[in-house]
Amino acid sequence: MKVIDLTHVLNNHISVYPGTEMPKITDVLSVEIDGAAEKKIEIHSHTGTHMDAPAHICADGITLDAFNPADFVGKALVIDVSHLKDRIGFEDLLPFGPWLRDVNFVFFRTGWSQFWGSEDYLQDYPVLTKKAANWLCEQRVRGVGIDTLSVDRLDETTYPVHKILLGCNMFIIENLKNLELLPDKPVDVVCLPLNIENGDGAPVRVIAMVEK
Repeated sequence: MKVIDLTHVLNNHISVYPGTEMPKITDVLSVEIDGAAEKKIEIHSHTGTHMDAPAHICADGITLDAFNPADFVGKALVIDVSHLKDRIGFEDLLPFGPWLRDVNFVFFRTGWSQFWGSEDYLQDYPVLTKKAANWLCEQRVRGVGIDTLSVDRLDETTYPVHKILLGCNMFIIENLKNLELLPDKPVDVVCLPLNIENGDGAPVRVIAMVEK
């Protein structure tokens, strides 16, 4: 079994949503001086590879800590949409319908993770259409992940895709990486967010387990 990390490393110079403060990770203790090392971490809940709960957008939505931990473990199918330059449409997803009956998560590989840490990461990434998002809700998957900054465009102020997916009590994982290392068949994944009380979102460690 090979374990593949789908999570970006957190540091003080990652890509963040415009207007969001960069993480602040500082050393407060050191082994040399204090006998033990410790860091202070200041971070927004939707920074780095992270998970959105329905409460992120829906006023009465459930929070991450209300999910059963088993909801974060299951089978994921990676759908390669790297050939699409603008929108991920319903017609692009329809051929994968039979596969989705047997998986818990859908991860979209746009290829945008190659731009992580640069200005290009914030620009012109493809997003789901509303029809595609509604279709995913009908498939009853638990979560949707993507290797971009957001499932909505930066210039979108009403967050339609977020509202559709989170309104179905799914969770959304943004800023994934290494999806190109996964096969084109369902794989076992673990997506564990920090267990924050009333969490609207949280950094998440996502790993995939692939047979060698």
